[in-house]
Formats: sequence, C-alpha cells, structure tokens
Amino acid sequence: MALSGLDIYKLLPKTNCKECGFATCLAFAMQLAKKAVTIDKCPYLSKEAKKILEESSLPAIRLVAIGSQENKLEVGNETVLFRHEEKFHHPCGLGFIIDDSLDNTEIKNRLTQISKLEFERVGQKLNPNLIAIRQKGIAKRFLEVINLVLKNSVLNLVLISDDVSGLQQALEICKDKKPLIYHTGAENFTQVSQIARDAQCPLVVYSASLDKLSDLTAKLNKEGVTDLILDTGKKSISEKVWDLTQIRRAALKKSDRTLGYPVLTIVENKDPYQEVIEAATYITKYAGIVLIEGTRDWQALALLTLRQNIYTDPQKPLQIEPKVYPVGQTTDKSPLLVTTNFSLSYYTVLGEVEASKIPSYILSVDTEGMSVLTAWAAEKFTPEKISDSLSKSGAKDMVSHKRIIIPGYVAVISGDLEDRSGWQVIVGPKEAAGIPSFLKNL
Repeated sequence: MALSGLDIYKLLPKTNCKECGFATCLAFAMQLAKKAVTIDKCPYLSKEAKKILEESSLPAIRLVAIGSQENKLEVGNETVLFRHEEKFHHPCGLGFIIDDSLDNTEIKNRLTQISKLEFERVGQKLNPNLIAIRQKGIAKRFLEVINLVLKNSVLNLVLISDDVSGLQQALEICKDKKPLIYHTGAENFTQVSQIARDAQCPLVVYSASLDKLSDLTAKLNKEGVTDLILDTGKKSISEKVWDLTQIRRAALKKSDRTLGYPVLTIVENKDPYQEVIEAATYITKYAGIVLIEGTRDWQALALLTLRQNIYTDPQKPLQIEPKVYPVGQTTDKSPLLVTTNFSLSYYTVLGEVEASKIPSYILSVDTEGMSVLTAWAAEKFTPEKISDSLSKSGAKDMVSHKRIIIPGYVAVISGDLEDRSGWQVIVGPKEAAGIPSFLKNL
C-alpha cells in the first residue's frame, strides 16, 4: 500500500541536508508520496528504509505481459475495486481454447474464424488477444498444433498442459513469443517453476484454496518467478466471483502481495449463450484473462463490447477529433450535418448517413465528449460554439450553399445560430434513425 508523505518522512534521516534538491526532508517526502521524485535522490537513506519504500511503491497488483510483439497483452496493475473510484487500466484478455485432439482442418477453420473476429466500435478496434492450445494427447501432437497455430495466427499463446516434458519441448519452439504457461500447483511445483524461470515466461499458479494459492506464490517469488497469473480452478459462477473479489480485495485493501496478481478464468459451458453470460460475469468482476471455446461472431462481439465499456474512463467520455468529416463522394453541394464530438453520437449519425447513401459532411463540434442534449444543457453545444466550429473547421470552403442541419432536439437555438453564423439553419430529425428519410426528402 502506498505510504503517505508523513509516513515516508518518518523513514527519512531528517537532516535537511538539501542534497536531494529540496529545502527539507518533509518537502522531499511529500514529493515522494506524489511519485514526483525517486528515493535514490536521498544519499543518506538506510537500507531498511529503502527496502520499505521500494516495497510500498510496487503496484498492489503486478503488471504481467504475455507475448513479446507489438500486440502483446498486459494485464494487472489495477488500483481500485470499483470503476467509478478511478478507472480500470488494463483490459481483460479474451482468448479461445483449441484442443490438440482436433484434426488440422478443424483447427485451421477455427483459426480462420478467430482471425475474422475484429470489430470497430466508436472509433476503436476490438479484437481478442490469445489462443490457448490445450494438450489432450501425446507431446508430439501438442507440438504439431503449436506450429500450426504459429503459422496461422499472430495472437499471443497460452500453453495448457500437465505434461512437463511436453511443456519443455513446446517452449523450445515458441519461448521467444513469451507464451503463458498453464499451470503449476503443489503437485508439479518444482519442475514447472524451473521451466518458467528458464524460459522467462509468465506462469499460471493453480489452487482451489486461496490460502494455498498464497503459499505457492510466495514460494515462487523466492525461486525468482514473479510474473504470475492466478487460477482457482473450475467452480460455480458464484464461487468463482467470490474468489475473484476476495483476491482483488486482499491485494488492494489488505496489501497482500502474495495475491497481488491478475486472475485467469476458463469457461467450459457447451451452451454458447451460457458461455457468454459466464464469461461476461468474469470480465465485469475482476478477471484478468478469460478463455472460452466458442468462436462465433456474436459471442466475441458481445464480450469485446462489454470489455470496451468496462475499461473506459467513467470520468472522461469517448471523444473524436472535432472537425468536418466527409461521408461518401462529397461535393460542394452535399448537406452539412452538425453533431457533437461524443463518439457514440458521431458514429450513430455516421451510420445513418451512410445508410442514406447520400454523400454528406458531418461537423463534429467540441463539446468535451458530451451528447447533444447533455452538451446543450451544459452550455457546451451553443450557437456560439457551433459558429466558432464552422469558422475554424473550414466548412465554408467545402460547401457552397451555407446551409447546416442541426439535431431536432436543439431546434430552439436555430434562430440565434442563424444570426451569429450567417448560415441558414435547417432543423433535422430528433433521432438519428430519421436521418436517411430526412436527407432523401431534403
């Protein structure tokens, strides 16, 4: 747990030597508490105090990276129990399980399907992060499937195997990809921890008991294995959510370093709808990684959309750049619609303009990410703001008609807007769904 400035001051030599660059030790302590300086600025700090300060500065939940390329997945380093307190920082990783008992054709088909699971929503790319290869038979087949996946996918790997020899051989093939090794427990602790340490790959620690899980992570840390992911095994949804919550609470509220790691969950439910419901539950309640078997488009879209919503900043709406956006083969005669720079508002309008098949311009006004009615009520979507945006965006050089279309909900500003801007104001539909018919009849 982070120390306060006064707690840090108690650990300092209190000599006020000024060698750290501050007038007093108390001033230095306050800057340390804000993480504005580092402890090495103090030349007289005792070894014991330095150790305490270094430990206090570590994140309550360790940041763990899987993969080594640009698309590597980072999970952990979360700071709050509840999203509204600040925000969640590192989105939960979503992966798909492929058993090596499947034939090559089926595996290739699944990989092709997974490669298509990329979506765009409110200007952000949504895609899964992992492929988990699960060993069901002999090591030779496990290695064949790993090679097959490496040739047909760029996603990060999870190696699921109870075969120590199989894991060793697998890492000879792909350790440069920094795959996640699944898993070690009390029964194979020595062998698998050695493999993870030698390969320098992250490791899943497994135990159904939180106390035993805590003991295992402490032992692994002593062995020099620190990049860990936790798993409490197959349980009911309520039991699993309890585990996820208690682990998060222990790390953040009780400063329990032995449980300060991201958590992995595996969803095994043959009903595709129940599979998504269960996975969604774990995404909302603290899972760092969720692995599922289903690869249907609608399953992935539902989970990726939920993840996007959970991991946005609740205090900062998604925004786009305020400017004029051409839609289709626009000319100087094309209509000019006005909306806010709230991503959801803009992309909703964009979708309806595209559906109309009438080339148009959309002017996005800077409302600090507020929707139309919210921005109008907060005086962020006003005649002054819109007039200013028309001038700065260069809209007058794009169209020759000097007509703008505003949302019907803010029709009350039309007269004032005409006076201030010098543009003819046309009141459009209240709902974006009315845009296609409105444009066709304009």
